[in-house]
Amino acid sequence: MPVRKMKLAGRAGRVAIVDGLRTPFARIATHYKDLNAIDLGAMVVQELMARNNLDQKDIEQLVFGMTVMIPEAPFIAREIALALGMDTVDAYSVTRACATSFQTTANVADNIVAGYTDLAIAGGTDSTSCARVPLSSELSAVLRDVSFAKSMKDRIKLLSQLKARDLLPQAPSITEYSVGETMGESTEKMVKKWGVGRDEQDDLAHASHSNAARAWAEGRLDQQVMTAFLPPRATPLKDDNLVRKHSERAGYSKLKPVFDKVSGSVTAGNSSPLTDGAGALLLMSEKKAKALGYQPLGYIRSYAFAARTPKDDLLMGPVLAAPAALARAGLGLNDLTLVDMHEAFAGQVACNLRGLADDDYVRSQTGLAAPGEVDRSILNVNGGSIAYGHPFGATGARIISQMLYELQRRGGGLGLTTACAAGGIGAAMVLETE
Repeated sequence: MPVRKMKLAGRAGRVAIVDGLRTPFARIATHYKDLNAIDLGAMVVQELMARNNLDQKDIEQLVFGMTVMIPEAPFIAREIALALGMDTVDAYSVTRACATSFQTTANVADNIVAGYTDLAIAGGTDSTSCARVPLSSELSAVLRDVSFAKSMKDRIKLLSQLKARDLLPQAPSITEYSVGETMGESTEKMVKKWGVGRDEQDDLAHASHSNAARAWAEGRLDQQVMTAFLPPRATPLKDDNLVRKHSERAGYSKLKPVFDKVSGSVTAGNSSPLTDGAGALLLMSEKKAKALGYQPLGYIRSYAFAARTPKDDLLMGPVLAAPAALARAGLGLNDLTLVDMHEAFAGQVACNLRGLADDDYVRSQTGLAAPGEVDRSILNVNGGSIAYGHPFGATGARIISQMLYELQRRGGGLGLTTACAAGGIGAAMVLETE
């Protein structure tokens, strides 16, 4: 992987993240069960604009993504713009699975560096509550043919071919198409390969919830999380409903493995749950932010995306992306104030930490030196996806906002953010505050 040190800046200066905001995150089929991804995305974009005193005419571009597609409205970015009456705002959609809003942010950053835009919104949204229940392949095929049948007799003949089992809806499954495994099954393979035990995974899960609970209790998330008003009576919602406010370590040990019931260690407690939510970031060129009088949360120092075969180590993409992002930023792990790693599974986090410290592994995959051991005391200090949940398209925006707010709270510094994603993809972004 050829990498050179680079400065992510253009004629108008660095890429500034002026503000970051998300909705409260909610477990599937709870608070947002009657809202879809467009509703959630429009909600957070509208609030982000309102609190920064921006109008439609101020927004040059909206780049948004989702992972759980809405079949009748896949063009999520434009649908959000239209839902808000932003008819003249250029908008386009991006999807990169769990790294979607890392990608939308990178796209806007590139446009700012190139001088194509000075002010834009990036983000992501997902509703697992509104995911369509798939039909069996047999029923889908017959219904397709019925729609083209020329007579009622032909339609009845086609329908008569169906068996009772063909009429049953299929359970939704987050499965890697190329390898036929769920991410949980792939994680079970990874933890066995990398020697990650059940106790370490449960320790990480307990820490995620404990750190998130403390962050809420101390008011660290108050500015980052908007108040949502739920229909039909505009009921206010401010809190995430997944964080265990009084997490007890002993409780995790009682849970049974989900994906490998015989010798497995991945449980519901040390995995991120299915979640609804949206997040958005306001980006500007450094020059534009200064001219308008905004004080940015921070700046994007560098980013990188990488890919590996999904056949093994499916969720180890960050081990490939992080060394490239750090090299481009001219930094090492010792230069960092904080590290925030998306927690698809506690086992995935533990494997990635081992991978980042394994020089032979990193060099064989990237040609770069391994970053080294991550100081656990600076890792996910305000909790991660296991605690907050994981609305696939929105998680990157949450992580970036959370990192910048915490760096600012500490008086500035440098942070590394990462995410694994389907297909063996990894994302990494280095952020800085002053």
